[in-house]
Amino acid sequence: MKKSKFLPFVVVATLFTSSCENMSPGENAAVMGGAAGMVTGGVLALAGVDPSITIPVAAGAALLAGGAAYIVSKQQATKRQEEIALQNARAAEARMIAQQNKARSSSSSGTQVAKSKKAPASMPKLIAVDTVTSSQSPAGTKPVMLYDTQSRKIVGNDVFNLKSQPAVGSNKKFDTMTAQYVGR
Repeated sequence: MKKSKFLPFVVVATLFTSSCENMSPGENAAVMGGAAGMVTGGVLALAGVDPSITIPVAAGAALLAGGAAYIVSKQQATKRQEEIALQNARAAEARMIAQQNKARSSSSSGTQVAKSKKAPASMPKLIAVDTVTSSQSPAGTKPVMLYDTQSRKIVGNDVFNLKSQPAVGSNKKFDTMTAQYVGR
């Protein structure tokens, strides 16, 4: 039986990340940065790469992973957080539709040719909306949830705790999804 040299790194990374959802952003950053640095450094060392290259690359991987984990942490939503997020999402969606209708009606007052050339404004598929904090929310963070405008439902059961509030209308990445931040 052939033994994998990479398997111990996978096991250690899995153990490190198995219960990170209720950790503070700083704790998440330390765990993710440490795991990324160890895995990157271990793989490069096993490949025989010179330590003068391995160490800085592993440190860079640790900084990148730690920084990303620090900026956005997540937790499971409480029932109240989900209810508030759904209320805020539906209100934001209604505002966006009203703005689109207003834009269409103001452009339709022109000639018939201008009206036919005007394409309807599109609604983003995912929007990020504010919700309330819970006892699990890290201090000084902005809790948001994602809403799918096509299915008209909250996406998953995750609250993303942001270290800083994004600009309204800006796109932000949440795990593997990108959503337009709309606030309340």
